[in-house]
Amino acid sequence: MTIYSQHANRGKSQILATYQGSDGVVSKTVTSLADSRLAAPIVDALNRISAFATVPVSLHDHRERRVDDYPHKHLAALTDAAARADLLSGTHSLWYEYVCLRLHQALADLESALAVLPDTVSRAVRSELEVEEHELSAALADYSGTSSEDDPEIERYWAFGHAFVKYDDGLDTLSDETREQLDRREAGLTSEERAEAVSHLRVLATAHSRGDVEWASLDGPSCQLFAEPYDSDGFYLTVQAPEPGDDDASWEIEIGRWEPDDTNEEYGEHTSATGSSVIICALPVAPTGDEIALLLKLVDEKPLLLAQWAATPVGTVLDGATMAVTKRYDS
Repeated sequence: MTIYSQHANRGKSQILATYQGSDGVVSKTVTSLADSRLAAPIVDALNRISAFATVPVSLHDHRERRVDDYPHKHLAALTDAAARADLLSGTHSLWYEYVCLRLHQALADLESALAVLPDTVSRAVRSELEVEEHELSAALADYSGTSSEDDPEIERYWAFGHAFVKYDDGLDTLSDETREQLDRREAGLTSEERAEAVSHLRVLATAHSRGDVEWASLDGPSCQLFAEPYDSDGFYLTVQAPEPGDDDASWEIEIGRWEPDDTNEEYGEHTSATGSSVIICALPVAPTGDEIALLLKLVDEKPLLLAQWAATPVGTVLDGATMAVTKRYDS
């Protein structure tokens, strides 16, 4: 329920916390840094943490034609490092666990940014997280009627359905569209199948985060990771998780290529094109996020590696990787 920013003041970069108080919008200084480049990743991480912590408790869970609340358990992770592992172990719902994963990543990014800074800065930032967690928890207790008269007055206002946060994390994690699509994906799943779907989504989201390449995109609702690097001569890579509950399905790595719809046109000069599969690697066991991230990094370093992989015969392992081709579409 707080928006963070940086402000130049007397040769330093101040990190500001802005929230709604009793007298309107209030801004307070969290800490100051000599270099704005050091402040930027902290501001970014704090904004993501605030949004991922606040939005789930500001919405109703409408799955299965009911109106329910999302859990509050993730709030403990803001101040308790030991509780952060719990962000990666839940099975409540695809969207909520997806948000918990993003919160875990944001907290890890904050710790990385703080690691190179003086203890005074780290203490100030962690103190800010304590305030944010306390104020939000107190506001939720007041909203649910479980607070007592002895509780201190809330300084940061929170209103259900009106989260005061910076939403955009670049992945639309908190958008209504993403939530609704993930809700539709899990509709009709058993609790075991939902847990399986959550696990798949964590693998892909982790790979996307650790791969850290701008041309890779994650389609969370379809449990698919798509990568099309520049200068790849029209080749692309797709990582697809199996449908939950389908015992015969497996994880698949696909390499495809865009083919011009007009056969008289060359790729790169075409007006429209259609993607077609070239090879498939059906994986005997589920991959880890790090294994998928390695593929992304290999292709990022050498985009034409996709063309080389596309020529790999059935039964042969992709050069530099561990996946073997199980099907070719030109044979």
